[in-house]
Amino acid sequence: MARSSIKDEKQYEELRDDGASKQKAARIANASAKKGRSTVGRKGGKSGSYEDWTVDELKKRAKELGMSGYSSKRKGELIDELRHH
Repeated sequence: MARSSIKDEKQYEELRDDGASKQKAARIANASAKKGRSTVGRKGGKSGSYEDWTVDELKKRAKELGMSGYSSKRKGELIDELRHH
């Protein structure tokens, strides 16, 4: 189902499948639709994988995103919640 705010739906879905959050996937897909994928690809650095984060760092990120119920979750559960937020 196409979302009117997503300009490059295919790239959005690929990013979501790779574990990007909804916001990040939308931001990248829309930027690449406007400026071209090669331009956007050269722009940013590389973000570390959630697997490399500590549980405390994951919980801090969940708090920043306004999520709830994260305090009792294990690392794998936190990663899954963050990726599907």
